[in-house]
Amino acid sequence: MRTSTHGEYLVRLSRFFGTFNAYLVWDEDGLTLIDALMPGDAKAILKVARQLGAPIVRIGITHAHFDHAGALDALHAALPESEVAFGARESRFLTGDLSLDPDEPEARPKPMDKPCQTKPTRLLRDHESFGPLTVLIVPGHTPGHVAFFDPRDRTLIVGDAMQAAGGVAVAGSVRPLFPFPALATWHKPSAVESARRMRALNPRRLATGHGPVVENPGPAIDRAIERAEGA
Repeated sequence: MRTSTHGEYLVRLSRFFGTFNAYLVWDEDGLTLIDALMPGDAKAILKVARQLGAPIVRIGITHAHFDHAGALDALHAALPESEVAFGARESRFLTGDLSLDPDEPEARPKPMDKPCQTKPTRLLRDHESFGPLTVLIVPGHTPGHVAFFDPRDRTLIVGDAMQAAGGVAVAGSVRPLFPFPALATWHKPSAVESARRMRALNPRRLATGHGPVVENPGPAIDRAIERAEGA
């Protein structure tokens, strides 16, 4: 597993040359882990935390796909005292329940290969604080997708609400060099609306589940939204 530091608070954990990412965020009481990568990655994530010399005190999952929640059960077994948080809507999806609410678009969500056994200790809702981060509910890639915004330095951690592998793109927009997030997206129009909302935060740094961390991403996000609207 490769690591890189971005700004004062963000540590990127990457697999396969940055194709798959999770993030550790520094705070006074320890580390907040955003996403849990793939099955088998728990030991590597824990090793990075030990090298940083701080405990993982919170685990937040952006959405219920295997490359973002795959190692959650193993991490929870190793860190039973850590807070585990899912989006309130996404929590159903993580258990394998793919049913839609009456007001949601009738598009079939893509299932997680193996539902999580870990139960959340907290369900996240829009605008709440999660450690040093602010929670954003950003449906599109999945019905209850969550992003996290760090107001200390305006870092935006988006899971698969956007991607940076092959270029910045909104969920549902195919990037030929890495099309998989688009192919796994539930409802592209919702993803575009969520991208507009995230762009309004004027992020200084964009950290996606796939691809490099993007500094000063505003223009790239604008182009990605424009392409998604025109496709």
